[in-house]
Formats: sequence, structure tokens, C-alpha cells
Amino acid sequence: MSNLDSFIKSPDEARKAVHHLKHVTHGSRPATHEIAAWRCMVLKTGKTGLGGPDDFEVVGGFDDDGEKYAGNKVLKVMQAEGVIDAVVVVSRWYGGEMLGPARFDHIELCTREVCRTFRLKDDMATCIATLTSLDDILSSLRAELASLTSSKSTPDGSELSNRGVGEQPTSEGGTSAVAAVPTKKTRPSYTAIEESLDVARAQRLITARENSIKSVKQALQKARAQTTPA
Repeated sequence: MSNLDSFIKSPDEARKAVHHLKHVTHGSRPATHEIAAWRCMVLKTGKTGLGGPDDFEVVGGFDDDGEKYAGNKVLKVMQAEGVIDAVVVVSRWYGGEMLGPARFDHIELCTREVCRTFRLKDDMATCIATLTSLDDILSSLRAELASLTSSKSTPDGSELSNRGVGEQPTSEGGTSAVAAVPTKKTRPSYTAIEESLDVARAQRLITARENSIKSVKQALQKARAQTTPA
């Protein structure tokens, strides 16, 4: 058996994904059954979406593809796992041995595994979007801090030091002091962590970025106070 998960926005997109898998991906080695189920959030008939969540509903469907009762079992696992806006296809090749009712256990297991992977991918996408946003905020704050500490003077006429006023997050959630000198930095790449689906590590990085932002904001307050004329 093999399985497929894919983001979809409508039952029509789900059917197109199943058709592509069946006739293109598996075209050279057709499966005996391509058992599919889908769930997606759609607008209710006559609604515009401006009315909030009540304008939407979750619709689902399935295709046994000759394996009676199998499609509904896939759909029920998707419901239990809380997966929406997705289509799951369990492809089954008959190997010459009759499995009897046990085949449904295998179908449900495949579905459960792919649903959980799908949810991890969804959670990871949210984490990466959050990290990217926090990186932009942190970069902007550091640039502002660097500008203050490099161009302003203290009341006694001496230049403010720009050492130790920023915090650089470490890869595992800690922070270390760094200079706030403006430097040209490459945007962090999250490709490796995204591919690993290590959501816990991504969440630690989010916490590190939030702590760094808090630290730089505190440094900004101090810098502004020192550069404000008495």
C-alpha cells in the first residue's frame, strides 16, 4: 500500500488530485484500488464569508474505487484526526493473497500515519511563517538600535557604546550578547528544520526570537532615555 496527502480547497480539487495520482503518478503501474477521501472547508450556499465562521462548513466525501466500505473508513480516520482541506489516497496493489477484514486495519493505519504527517507539515508551515515574521521585526529593531547608538551622544558628550545591547538567539533557544553594529545579514534559512518536521525545535526557536525581541526593545528604551536631552 502507499498513500498520498495533498492540500485542497474543494471536492473538485480533491477529485483532480486523485485522477492525477491514478493516471499519471501510477500510470505505468496501476494500483488495484485507489481508495480516496477528502475533507475541506467551503462557503455555505448563498454566503459570502463576511459573516464569519458561520458562513463556512466542512464537507467530505470518498471514493471506494471498488474496495467496498474502504473509502468511508479513510474518511472516518480523517475526521478523528481533525484533518481538513486535504485529500488522502490509499493505493492498494493486490499481491495474490486474500487478506480478508485485516485489509481494513492496514488501510486505516496508512491513513492515520499520513494524517499525522499532514498535521505536522501544517504546524511546521505555521512555525516557519511565525519565525519569518519575528526575524523581520528583530531586524528592524536592531537597525533602529544601531542607528541610535552610532549617531547619538550621551548628555556628557561621549558617544554611546553599541556593544552588548542586542541579543542573538542561539539555535536551541538561548541568547547571547552581541554588538548592535549594523551588519548585512542573510535571512536565516529554515529549510533543514522544515524538512525534519521537528515542530518542537521550531517552537524553541520562536521562543528564542521572542526573547531577543524583548531584549532589544529594552535596550532601545535605555538608548532613547540616554539620548533624550534633559
